[in-house]
Amino acid sequence: MTVWTPTDDGHADLTSHDAFVDGVPHNTFARLRRDDPLHYTEYSAGRSFWSVTRQADILRLNRQADLLSSAQGIRIEDQTEEEYLARRTFQETDPPEHMMTRIKVARAFSKGVVAGFEPQIRDLCNQILDRALDCGSFDATREIARELPMRMLGIIIGVPASDLPWLVDKGDALMANTDPDFTDHVLDRMTTDAYRLMPFNSPAGAELYDYASALMARKAAAGDTDGVLHMLLRPGPDGSVISDTEFRNFFCLLVAAGNDTTRYSIAAGIQALCHQPELLGQMKAGGIWETAPDEIIRWATPALHFRRTATRDFQMHGKTVRAGDKVVYWFASANRDETVFDDPFRVDLARQPNAHLSFGQGGPHICLGMWLARLEVRILFQELARRIAAIEPAGPHRFVRSNFMGGIKTLPVTVKAA
Repeated sequence: MTVWTPTDDGHADLTSHDAFVDGVPHNTFARLRRDDPLHYTEYSAGRSFWSVTRQADILRLNRQADLLSSAQGIRIEDQTEEEYLARRTFQETDPPEHMMTRIKVARAFSKGVVAGFEPQIRDLCNQILDRALDCGSFDATREIARELPMRMLGIIIGVPASDLPWLVDKGDALMANTDPDFTDHVLDRMTTDAYRLMPFNSPAGAELYDYASALMARKAAAGDTDGVLHMLLRPGPDGSVISDTEFRNFFCLLVAAGNDTTRYSIAAGIQALCHQPELLGQMKAGGIWETAPDEIIRWATPALHFRRTATRDFQMHGKTVRAGDKVVYWFASANRDETVFDDPFRVDLARQPNAHLSFGQGGPHICLGMWLARLEVRILFQELARRIAAIEPAGPHRFVRSNFMGGIKTLPVTVKAA
């Protein structure tokens, strides 16, 4: 049994967010990997772009930051230079500038430091599951998957627990700014020019800007100068400091990306448990915890694509990419590449090796929070498997309307306690 089978006709419009409302159009990506792995994709709302769909090609190109730059935006949408400078985070910079920012906070997200969170994460998981499982039937995305990364966000950046639901709602409005369930300012359905200098062209960015400023003022007044946010404010090795705009953009990124990606990985894992019942038995038996988190994250692939911009002409698959062309890495396609993953539509918790690209492997932009994501996923499923005897769908699941952020936004389930 497979968890989920794509239903698109193999010719989906990859520029349309509506093409992703029933899940990733994997039949289209399979056709492109086979027949046109460097596909020139027409885009009516802006400059057209090259779609890269094979795992090996993305991995190779991702290692060449000098050839394919992040410094003109990482989403398909076009930006003016003014908009780019106003919105950018360190994700939208190239080495060495990228590394100067990354170095400031990398230690806080290192494998060793993150491992120290295990007792707190396990305690949070037990609190979350105590409440959710008592209901018997519930929306697993909202009651479980959303809760854990939200609460860890509070611990990492040091904000009051009472503020967290608001913060996560605003992060959703940024990352899922094409889904009317998350924002009133749907990017492709209305004019959002008033917010064009805000992160993700969203009014939620302005609200998070204000919150970040007030938060740091409170911390300063209380003499609190520790934590990830203060690391970012310290001068770099060359004495440089980030601007207020860069700090607030990083804060928005931390709130949005740090929450949504882990949430949708957990939701995808729970969906898998519902449709591949043998997975629960494997989790109960153990022996798969070194490999299971990466397989769940491969299956989820929350970041569907990242875009780059060519800095010079180059040849690939008999075609010429010109300097200035947009090049989109479709991680959602790479993680189902049948030449790399045996039976890619089946969740194999013991899959090894697992050369998925969900963390942007191979390049300078590899996910800062990957060790934390793996740890949260592992502990959540360890505790969930220990507590339940069965889990089944209680209704249809619904995907985020986005070709950028992939995830199950509602996941009704019924559980039977162990």
